[in-house]
Amino acid sequence: MISAVYYIFLVLLCTFFMILSALALVVCYPFDKGRRVVHELSRILVRTFFAIPPRWRQRVEGLEHVDRKKSYVIVLNHNTVIDIPTLYYIPLNFRWVSKREVFKTPFFGQYLILHGDICINRGRASEALEQMVRDGKLWISRGASVAVFPEGTRSKDGEIHRFKAGAFTLAREAGVEILPVVLDGTKTLIRKNAMFNWGNRITIRVLPPVPAAKVVSTETHVLMEEVHDAMSAALAQIRNRK
Repeated sequence: MISAVYYIFLVLLCTFFMILSALALVVCYPFDKGRRVVHELSRILVRTFFAIPPRWRQRVEGLEHVDRKKSYVIVLNHNTVIDIPTLYYIPLNFRWVSKREVFKTPFFGQYLILHGDICINRGRASEALEQMVRDGKLWISRGASVAVFPEGTRSKDGEIHRFKAGAFTLAREAGVEILPVVLDGTKTLIRKNAMFNWGNRITIRVLPPVPAAKVVSTETHVLMEEVHDAMSAALAQIRNRK
């Protein structure tokens, strides 16, 4: 019953913030090409979502690795839809790379459009990569970062699986650092019966960024493996601490 009431509250809350975001986009667009105002409204929405349940906890580690003046390609592990709002605890303005099917989801799809997130067709790999690089470089030129799930899909077992090259290619082409972020606990926030876990704990750990010079000088497959291994080790450390 409590979960049902909270779902209704979230629908109303998201509707309100969607209207605010649309207004902010129209009013601020001439002087806010990076859509920072829209992004900040989403951060407020996310903080509200996580703050109301009294026993939900979010622990953020490694914020000293984040330079708010820089643009990054952010790579993070993917377990559930809750990964998306969780990343808003990182104090950066970013655009998501998402498959086009998600843009058709009620509420969620409209938010992606308002944000200017990057829509790709995963069924056409070469075209998807070209679009990710083209649109990603555009947003980076506007001062935004780009967030990518390098596994390409959700992990079914909670482990970090093999990476795809898209995020690393974008970082190389744009000449920016790669910022690895590891999430744990997002998979357990919503139970299999769609009810909320009211005692959930989430950890967000930011790892040291990979310098742009190393991104350019290192073979992509080697860089992918190094970042994958660092993120996997961090995830194991977080879990062993519990």
